[in-house]
Amino acid sequence: MRTVRYYVDLHAEGQPDKTFLIAPEPGLTVSYAQLQTDSRRLAHFLYSQGLRKGDKVSFMMGNSLQSTKLFLGAMYAGLVIAPLNLQSQHDHLKYVLEHSDTKLVLVTPDQTERLHKALAETGRDIEVLVVDCDAPDILPATARADARLYEVDEEDPALLLYTSGTTGLPKGVILSHKNMVAGGQYVIEAHELTRDDVALCSLVLFHINAEVVSIMSTLVLGATVVVPHKFSVNDFWPLISEHRCTWFSVVPTIISYLVSGSEIQGQGYRLEQLRFGRSASAPLPTALHKAFEEKFKVGIVETMGLTETAAPVFSNPLDPAKRKYGSPGRAVGNQAKVIDGQDREAPRGVVGEIMIRGDNVMKEYYKAPEITAKTLEPDGWLHTGDLGYMDEDGFVFITGRLKELIIKGGENIAPREIDEAAYKHQAVLDAAACGIPDERYGEDILLCVTLKPGRACSEEDLRAHCLEHLGKFKTPKLIRFLEEMPKGPSGKIQRLKLPEVVGLK
Repeated sequence: MRTVRYYVDLHAEGQPDKTFLIAPEPGLTVSYAQLQTDSRRLAHFLYSQGLRKGDKVSFMMGNSLQSTKLFLGAMYAGLVIAPLNLQSQHDHLKYVLEHSDTKLVLVTPDQTERLHKALAETGRDIEVLVVDCDAPDILPATARADARLYEVDEEDPALLLYTSGTTGLPKGVILSHKNMVAGGQYVIEAHELTRDDVALCSLVLFHINAEVVSIMSTLVLGATVVVPHKFSVNDFWPLISEHRCTWFSVVPTIISYLVSGSEIQGQGYRLEQLRFGRSASAPLPTALHKAFEEKFKVGIVETMGLTETAAPVFSNPLDPAKRKYGSPGRAVGNQAKVIDGQDREAPRGVVGEIMIRGDNVMKEYYKAPEITAKTLEPDGWLHTGDLGYMDEDGFVFITGRLKELIIKGGENIAPREIDEAAYKHQAVLDAAACGIPDERYGEDILLCVTLKPGRACSEEDLRAHCLEHLGKFKTPKLIRFLEEMPKGPSGKIQRLKLPEVVGLK
């Protein structure tokens, strides 16, 4: 039975004293036996609040002891957890609160003002409970562990998570218990994880990467996860050293920050147990990939996932000799294919849309049957909206998004190609290109960059660099320097927002 409850109960019985969760800031741990008890008490409390099987419950808080327990405990109870994005703008937050049908929001004091402001405009009656995210217990003493639980099936909805919504209204992705467990299983398979592994969760718990890659894989396996409040350049290596972490999951932006802002030489860190790092949520530039591995002597496994696939889709092999730079790897657990414009499977090496099928693929978009039908084929194949090709070894190479593709003078240009060239400049920290209207070509190229601390670079210098690596046709028409890139909750640069950021819309 592939449900969250099954795995909590399995490990509570088989290894009750094993540590599931380490919360560094309050210095607290949660065993599998305690996770089961706390999940049952949470179920009793939520039922006492009038919630029933399938109802939505949300939390609006950062990574913590309590947000992790709430994330799993709500699903254990047979409810649907609908985490709220702390980075949401007011209109986005209001929309999600209205659209999700959530009945209860657990929130930390620092987020209450934003939440109540949005709630005041929703017109819905939503209960709010303010909690201390680091408290050992947030439930009333009357919450018992002997509640009569609703039956939970693997096809039951478990998670409602909204996409970042780079264009249009955000879409609510419904993932079942089967989807969530399959996502965790595929991570375990891809990285050859064991119960002895200790994961560092550096990403936010209102994003699918942290939820499935770090939390669900740990739960399914019966291993241990370290969940600090947030990623910090200064705390990253000390946390790995202190808690003997064997792997971590990050995004390219974090890798860039670590390369430019951290050192391990002479620090006395204990890192010999660290097996690998995992990168996802955005393509990892080859230059940045190699720079990290050369500086820290830690291998990075590039992967790719989607909210609609409960995170994992592709992964490079754990064996460094079998990885391919510039590729998120091969399908692990699920199936993948590339289709052409006539929905036929494309030959190897030919660019088309990437399709995915597997037990991790979502049930539906919430309240959006038409969009669901366009995205999910009757036979289970999911349209990812990503463009790429598959080589003879089954490795996929991403060339862009269908909506992000730059078409200049009738020629298709993948934004990532421009990004890759910019990242080769020693002063560039973040880079992202996108298309902008042009009278001559239809579209031309805008490149936005942020610079590494203490580094300088002029527009003329960067343009000359692009000319050298891209040639005249693909060199950006406009180059803009930003203090900070627009990013989604996973740290992924939202390139479609760049024209607005620089004042072109």
